[in-house]
Amino acid sequence: METRDDRWLLFGADRKPDARIRLFCFHYAGSGGAMFAPWVEFLPPEVELIAVQLPGRENRIAEPLLLDMDEVAPPIADAMASLLDRPYAMFGHSTGGLIAFEVIRVLRQRGLPQPKLLIASSQNAPEVKPPVIRHTLSDPEFIEVLRGCNGTPDAILRDPILLDFLLPRIRADGAIFENYRYERQAPLDCRIVVFHGADDHMVDDDGLARWERETRHSFLRHRFPGDHFFVHSQEASVLEHINRELEPLLSNAATTLIG
Repeated sequence: METRDDRWLLFGADRKPDARIRLFCFHYAGSGGAMFAPWVEFLPPEVELIAVQLPGRENRIAEPLLLDMDEVAPPIADAMASLLDRPYAMFGHSTGGLIAFEVIRVLRQRGLPQPKLLIASSQNAPEVKPPVIRHTLSDPEFIEVLRGCNGTPDAILRDPILLDFLLPRIRADGAIFENYRYERQAPLDCRIVVFHGADDHMVDDDGLARWERETRHSFLRHRFPGDHFFVHSQEASVLEHINRELEPLLSNAATTLIG
């Protein structure tokens, strides 16, 4: 019997076999799936959060970093396949939003169930090419980019030992995004919601609006106060809006179970 490679997924301390829906969360460049651990207590009890974990961080620290979407999306789809027995949604922040989108396409190609909802956060639409290739910059130039994003504490940016650990991981995830080769396909069947920060200079209005082309379902944009990392500074509001998006999925799932 084929077994699931759970290295790609982080589950909460208590699995939820009776969950009505699952929420798969994709972390941003340089981070790991543990960033979503605090979210569990703010989600409805009928929702099971499962965080995607890329190699080279946290519990996968000893594994080689991956640099290409073709190395990442298929194994994530493999790991998720046996968990699609009930309605599910996806949330991805920054590069995580792009990875989530491509995983959905892989699942569709395999004839597997599609999500009901994709929330893409702080990420331009997949067809939009990055204006600058940053992952190949020199260390001093790359550090200045990170400083401008306001996502890395200055104390870390001044610490050579921490930078030696952190920079390769951010570069690797940046390469996945910046080397991504978009292929036009049929729009997705799920609702797409785009979150973004009002002061996020890593995205733009046109790039965010183009997400609407990727769905034949409904589309919504929501702007939060903050920059590229509003997902932390506005965490309570972000979770409130995620729960609002999950409400109809929970209602439909309950109706299906009753029926």
